[in-house]
Amino acid sequence: MQANLETLSGLERKLSVAVPLSEIDVEVQSRLKNISRTAKMPGFRPGKVPFKVVQQQYGASVRQEVLGATLEKSFGDAVRDKNLRVAGYPKFDAAPPAEGAADFHYSATFEVYPEFKVGDIAAKTIDRVKLDVGDAEVDKTLNIMRKQRATYDAVDRAAQKEDRLQISYKGTIDGTPFEGGTAENQSVVLGEGRLLPDFEAALAGMKKGETKSFDQKFPDDYHGKEVAGKTARFEVTVSEVAAPKLPEIDAEFAKSLGVADGDVTKMRGEVKANLEREVKQRLKSKTKEQVMQALLDVTPVDVPKSLIEMETQALQEQMRQNFAARGMPVKDDMPMPAEIFTAQAQRRVSLGLILGELVRANNLHARPEQVRAAVDLQAQSYEKPEEVVKWFYSQPDRLRDIESVVLEENVVEWALGVAKAEDKAVTFDELMGYNQ
Repeated sequence: MQANLETLSGLERKLSVAVPLSEIDVEVQSRLKNISRTAKMPGFRPGKVPFKVVQQQYGASVRQEVLGATLEKSFGDAVRDKNLRVAGYPKFDAAPPAEGAADFHYSATFEVYPEFKVGDIAAKTIDRVKLDVGDAEVDKTLNIMRKQRATYDAVDRAAQKEDRLQISYKGTIDGTPFEGGTAENQSVVLGEGRLLPDFEAALAGMKKGETKSFDQKFPDDYHGKEVAGKTARFEVTVSEVAAPKLPEIDAEFAKSLGVADGDVTKMRGEVKANLEREVKQRLKSKTKEQVMQALLDVTPVDVPKSLIEMETQALQEQMRQNFAARGMPVKDDMPMPAEIFTAQAQRRVSLGLILGELVRANNLHARPEQVRAAVDLQAQSYEKPEEVVKWFYSQPDRLRDIESVVLEENVVEWALGVAKAEDKAVTFDELMGYNQ
């Protein structure tokens, strides 16, 4: 076998390979002889079919199989011989050997993983965000739970924040209706932030039976490209204004949260424990995000296009699954432009390469005892933790995500020991993403 390697550009390589046809012919003959020992054909006893007949019947398909196997094996041998780290899938270009040719020729075009060194983050400052969960945080959480269980009573007054309105509206741009600009009997709660700010502001103060017209300019980056940056004229009618009625924090409320005996003190304790776990994870996530960004800032990486394409496809599939999980199945022909995911895909691939190099260089692999501790922590939020632990360990593949999390935590711990780490308090609302 002969193999010639070319550098096309950047990370792209082309490998041209020639394999003697005599080797292929020997393998074809060997496989055909094996077939002839058990071949069954009308008019012949099993295993007694003449070799020429077997050759006529199976020769072409066997030769194609051998060529495919030869291509795969010789490419692998050439890659190992030249010490190449192939990124993504190679593109093969092979033509059937010409009559009288001595060799089987093919080429493979592919990208290789970049060679780089992780940059120094010693000059970077990482904020170790801190927050202690106390009674105020528990009270805020319970109040949010009350709002989630609110009932609404119709009222005869002007609409205000937290009221639920039943509205119908019609929107036009330059006098022409547009898609998504009309709705009948739609429920909206003022203050939830689900409406555009100007639209919501126009609803505040309206009463049952009132109609109002107003202009609404759509943001330039609005998700509906056909209306982005344009100004629409809306006519809105309010058919009901309803005020929220929150449940009391009592035994019945405690039971609704799973405290069987209705003990409010026990309920607060469980809410606090769950909240502490969530806060801990969010604090870790905020610190981790700073570490990852610091590593990206100091480590320029030439990312293989093939890996970005693969990651983009994975993100597209993930979005399809998310839609399906919300009861919105996505048709195969639904537009999902790759460019929407390209930046995120490039960031994820870059981080993957950087973390892989960092873990190898500093021996930051996830240790078994760390993985078990992480599994135990995740299992605590379930009714039967021991069954969750068994579920994870019954299939090793299920531990993969846990191992990735532990590995990232090891990287964060390493980074906090190298960079300038400073403690920084964060508010509960800021951490949880609540509106002030």
